[in-house]
Amino acid sequence: MNPLLDFSGLPRYSEIRPEHVSPAIDQLLAENRALVERQLSVAPTWDDFVAPMDDANERLSRAWGQVSHLHSVLDSPELREVYNENLPKITQYYAELGQHEGLFKQYKALAAAPEFAHLSTARQKIIDNEVRDFRLGGADLPEAQKPRFMEIQEELAKLSAKFEENLLDATRAWSKFIDDEAELAGLPDDARAMFKEMAEADGKTGWKLNLQAPSFMPIVQYCDNRALREEMYRAYTTRASEFGPAELDNTTLISRILELRQEAAKMLGFDSYAQVSLEPKMAESPAEVLDFMNELGQRAKPYGERDMAELREFAAQEVGLNDPQAWDMAYVSEKLRETRYAFSENEVKQYFQEPKVLAGLFRVIETLYGLAITPDQAPLWHEDVRFYAIRDQAGNRVGQFYLDLHARDTKRGGAWMDDAITRRQTGNGIQTPVAYLNCNFTRPIRGKPALLTHDEVITLFHEFGHGLHHLMTKVEDLGVSGISGVEWDAVELPSQFMENFCWEWDVVKHMTAHVDTGEPLPRELFDKMLAAKNFQAGMQTLRQIEFSLFDMHLHHDLAPGQTALQLLNDIRKQIAVVVPPDYNRFPNNFSHIFAGGYAAGYYSYKWAEVLSADAYSLFEEEAGSHVGGVLNPEVGHRFWSEILAQGGSRPAIESFKAFRGREPTIDALLRHNGMA
Repeated sequence: MNPLLDFSGLPRYSEIRPEHVSPAIDQLLAENRALVERQLSVAPTWDDFVAPMDDANERLSRAWGQVSHLHSVLDSPELREVYNENLPKITQYYAELGQHEGLFKQYKALAAAPEFAHLSTARQKIIDNEVRDFRLGGADLPEAQKPRFMEIQEELAKLSAKFEENLLDATRAWSKFIDDEAELAGLPDDARAMFKEMAEADGKTGWKLNLQAPSFMPIVQYCDNRALREEMYRAYTTRASEFGPAELDNTTLISRILELRQEAAKMLGFDSYAQVSLEPKMAESPAEVLDFMNELGQRAKPYGERDMAELREFAAQEVGLNDPQAWDMAYVSEKLRETRYAFSENEVKQYFQEPKVLAGLFRVIETLYGLAITPDQAPLWHEDVRFYAIRDQAGNRVGQFYLDLHARDTKRGGAWMDDAITRRQTGNGIQTPVAYLNCNFTRPIRGKPALLTHDEVITLFHEFGHGLHHLMTKVEDLGVSGISGVEWDAVELPSQFMENFCWEWDVVKHMTAHVDTGEPLPRELFDKMLAAKNFQAGMQTLRQIEFSLFDMHLHHDLAPGQTALQLLNDIRKQIAVVVPPDYNRFPNNFSHIFAGGYAAGYYSYKWAEVLSADAYSLFEEEAGSHVGGVLNPEVGHRFWSEILAQGGSRPAIESFKAFRGREPTIDALLRHNGMA
């Protein structure tokens, strides 16, 4: 049997080959289209109409999800070819569904039927979402306009895939070999060892550098060789631009993506694509988002300017740089941190062994929610991947997850969570959810366990928060189970919430052991980390606001004839305290908004941070009366039942208020960031 057509259990990753993709997708699309035609004449009830559509679309989603996942984590020329061959078919199918007038009429009839009032809240929400999404999918368009709308969706899907591929290829194309170790002065020993291993893997002596994060970050943060820092910075910030191979340049793709998004928005009756993007989100208008970001920017700007003044003064007096540039910022910041707080990130990193960090992370989950996380068995796509099960106190399986933590050439950059299987009620009982958790950390070197920076520990907790949102749902209807149907600007709440535990001593002390001595992180060093927690928080906040304003203005009110880069430079003049060089081409590798789901939605990181900081403040308030501090199972179960368990079955603001007992406020966010 074609492994992509087996939905009886976990994906059969060890058996999937590129030649399986097209036959499976063609078969599922044919079956689904035949079902759609049959569904037009059935009674518009949940059991007769909605349930069979859910079953069919879940099969297609699971099959294509496995292909998409492999394209992200184990890319190859053969897989890329069949992925790009089938992407237009998938896009066309969903565009057809979104525009299908007959299906739209069926959902509207169900929404207006007496049965609707007797459906569960979750099922009512699914039907309301479907009616909204049909309108956004073009179902209300005149028949003459529907073919053009579908063409736009297909072209946008191709352009987004090409954007991501160009970025991956441009990242992979650059490398540099170093023969003189003196050029690497200042680098930590583990970074040098990694670079040496990379050279040896290519059959060469010396040290090899590339543009993946585990290589790029140590150079710009620690390397004394300023010319090498600038060379790496230039290569990194000009990826997929006119400074490299023409076939990998994303510049024209950006223009075309924006043009098509705006055309589609106009067809739907909106003034801008940003308005379309916000329809299913918490924020009600681009103006509301811009007001929120501008207010936060005004609060953060004095702190960012103070951070920058301190950095410049330190660079001139202690580092001998009178005019530090963008490629000096991480380097000087690390020196300033070491001087002010008497520790370095590399010193801290020696305590965060990957196995110990994972054990500490699992301890947090097990304590808060009364769960058990244990290794489990599944077919895997790479030897680095691990698989786990989560069970409740009665031994019942809550969910399972794959953990793929290490960087490699065939894997896209960054960190992300995705769903493999979603919780739902089936004829055979409850289908338990499965998640993918992906990062790009350094792999183990020379027999020692992989070491994580504290920032990477925070990233791991963040992605695991997304995973818990998917895995700990108690909703049993597909459309609003787990992360499905959750407003995009609320989806970061559980992930950012988890980050807070990385700053709690009772958590951190249990997930550290020095790589050489086995000693836990000293309390004195943790206190220094805590003192430095909001180091340059003003600068970091302004950077996020810069990206968010760029994204929103880009999709809402980009001036005629203005390029994305010109807009970004205008925003930087207003908000930024770090002005990059003219050659910086950040838009060309901003895959969040051009190849991910964050178009006119990047603001959601800060929007949701207000919610997550305020939610966590309840754990802080209750910590004094609980022996375990913030690891309070009573508050944890409340968070599970009111936030994680609810999925998208009700508006996120209702879930927040049910947990917190009031509307959210910005106070906790400002306090957590040292800007109160």
